[in-house]
Amino acid sequence: MSDRNGNPQDPDNGPESPHRLIEARLQKMAELGESVELYPYGFDRSHTSEQMRADEKSLTEAETKVRYPGRIMAKRGTGKTLFVPVQDERGTVQAYFRKDDLGDEAFHRVQKLMDIGDWVGVEGKLFRTRTGELSIHVEDFTFLSKAIRPLPEKYHDMSLENRCRRRYLDLAMNQESRERFRRRSEIIAEIRAFFAEEEFLEVETPVLQSLYGGATARPFKTHHNALDMTLYLRIADELYLKRLIVGGLEKVYEIAKDFRNEGMDRTHNPEFTMLECYAAYWDYHDMMDLMERLMRRLARGISADGKLKYGEVELDFSQPFGRIRFMDALQDKTGRDLMAADDEEVAAVAREHGITLKKGMGRDKILDELFSELVEPGLVQPTFVMDHPKELSPLAKAHRETEGLVERFEMFVAGFELSNSFSELNDPREQRERFVAQKALLEAGDEEAQQLDEDFLQAMEQGMPPTGGMGIGIDRLVMLLVDSNNIRDVLLFPHMRPEQS
Repeated sequence: MSDRNGNPQDPDNGPESPHRLIEARLQKMAELGESVELYPYGFDRSHTSEQMRADEKSLTEAETKVRYPGRIMAKRGTGKTLFVPVQDERGTVQAYFRKDDLGDEAFHRVQKLMDIGDWVGVEGKLFRTRTGELSIHVEDFTFLSKAIRPLPEKYHDMSLENRCRRRYLDLAMNQESRERFRRRSEIIAEIRAFFAEEEFLEVETPVLQSLYGGATARPFKTHHNALDMTLYLRIADELYLKRLIVGGLEKVYEIAKDFRNEGMDRTHNPEFTMLECYAAYWDYHDMMDLMERLMRRLARGISADGKLKYGEVELDFSQPFGRIRFMDALQDKTGRDLMAADDEEVAAVAREHGITLKKGMGRDKILDELFSELVEPGLVQPTFVMDHPKELSPLAKAHRETEGLVERFEMFVAGFELSNSFSELNDPREQRERFVAQKALLEAGDEEAQQLDEDFLQAMEQGMPPTGGMGIGIDRLVMLLVDSNNIRDVLLFPHMRPEQS
């Protein structure tokens, strides 16, 4: 009795344990002996599966021999013939092995000693079987890597948890996963092309920073031994990019890894990819237009009409995006003018709506929690939420018309935030005041408040032109464009809790 991988099973004990399956494969390797190179240095491939399907007619008519490597995904057949699907990155082509062509010894290796999960290179001519399967009539083959561990059953134990924890198995077993991450790469390439056309310069800024800033978040902390100093993994690259605007680079952007020591859920991972861009002489209205152009281009790259399916909802990027004001949306949901309310009244409204108030939460955090709870879930179609309270945005310029607000927007779609933008504060005196207020919150127990960055203030004192800035969550953007409802499905290696032994 044997399992799907051709390994023996004990009928009294049921399926073999992983340890015994590995032992069976090691025995096969011993039988193959040193005369067979199981881990060669390379393979001269002539065609991919995609190329063979595209050029099938010319290859078959010319009786061209192809050389094709990949992973064995199954074995079918008895007696003197075997049908073996061989998978490369983009698809599968069947290898057809015949004992009469290969001889007894070589066919024995394929039939008895070659396992599902092994990597193999085959050589032969293309043909179609009677069932219409594109196949290679194998004249010669080479082991490329002997797999010691068996692959899992295709639909067994491949939950999201296991796909993320062992991404290599997810990629091996699921073509859709390979395509999802290929799409991620293509999306980022398209974003880079867009910003190049908009004449933004791509730059790089430090990941290790002596002071963290540019966002309200708790950082990861480390130590530099040679300099004997504390360093932080960046929570944002904003303050460094603004230094470049001060220096005279007028349009800059960076696609950066940021790190925030926060919880994990379907839209948050402690390590994530963010795009930040800054343009001299722009304001947040210009950035709204830029974001709308980018989203329309990405959507039309998937669907010509700019309409995308996300879960059960159709999202329409072809029309002008919605625009609402932050405090107006809260008033609609609470029936209260929270702009005019004092701190105690704001806290009372939050409690009425079931929000737990934690130590150190200021008015800004309470308003943000209220908005997240009451407004965000209803923002399904592309919507710009504009004009936030000043205390929520310590790096944004005061609103030119409404006291107490700043010129800021967040773009929401499908119920989650996709981008954040300001008319950037460029008065160093007001920026210092905002930093001092943030420092007071930090000292009062708000671990996410920003630090006072004296070096950044000195840069601003050299003169910073009017500037528009924006951050875009790349991981969430990919979620949207590949129709995934969990950030872990678009990160190759998301953070996971340690496995329980």
